[in-house]
Amino acid sequence: MTHDARPALLSAALQAAARGWHVHPLRPGGKGSALHGERACSETGECADGHMKWEQRATTDPDRIRAAWAAGAFNVGIATGPSGLVVVDLDVPKEKSGKDSSDAPDGATSFAALCERAGQPIPLTYTVRTPSGGLHLYYDVPPDARLFNTARTVAANVDTRAWGGNIVAAGSITSQGTYEVINGTPVTLLPAWLLSLLQTPATPDRAPAPLLIPSQATRRAEVALTRETAAVRGMSEGGRNNRLLAGARSLGRFVAWGEITRDVVETAFQAAGEAAGLSSGECRTTIHSALDWSIRTCRPRETA
Repeated sequence: MTHDARPALLSAALQAAARGWHVHPLRPGGKGSALHGERACSETGECADGHMKWEQRATTDPDRIRAAWAAGAFNVGIATGPSGLVVVDLDVPKEKSGKDSSDAPDGATSFAALCERAGQPIPLTYTVRTPSGGLHLYYDVPPDARLFNTARTVAANVDTRAWGGNIVAAGSITSQGTYEVINGTPVTLLPAWLLSLLQTPATPDRAPAPLLIPSQATRRAEVALTRETAAVRGMSEGGRNNRLLAGARSLGRFVAWGEITRDVVETAFQAAGEAAGLSSGECRTTIHSALDWSIRTCRPRETA
């Protein structure tokens, strides 16, 4: 950034907070939280009674927001759970830019097909376009419902962010470009059919091997998963992402061999990465990349 981006980013944070969305600072030009992790916590101020994670510290208080963004040109993160939101994240596969060889449909196509199967139109709402060309569809969650994140369990390249989730707000800037509002209409209520689907997510269809329930995982896959996730949790700041990448890569072969399901591996590493202080989005990106690579390149079980 060659100019001072703080005024625009502060404005984006205040606008999001005015909608009732709880915001927190992300690293300048990035998507990971700029707040300190548990290992770096001094247990003072907000953390006087114990470390508070970014989801707990996200706020709608304009004074706290101004104080935070006065310290730097931070991107804007929205803690979807406290904000009463579920954001449907429609990804663009890497092969669309020539970086991968898979032929999975993009998230928008998958979501449109999902709506068609449900016999429902695509529910229009406040929408943000990401720098990579993906879309974030914002929906209000009914007050009596509590949803959590999903990772491509409802359709290919479709994730959702709710409790435990972070989404990059409009106005934030990365090296790829800016998050831009393309439909500024009010946020609509999550349709009942989609709410039902997210409360009972479908079995993911991404794994190339037969799916197993956790109790049917082989003993060696369970041991490897326990060992690798423990190693991620024990990492200090600076090596956490690399350790998460290595750990997830080491488990990919067990997914490819049908010894454990991909969703079990993803959930375990997501929890371990966040416990080590990594952001939800950073964990998700690293885990997806590591598993995709490992599954694609691992040797057959008979020759391993």
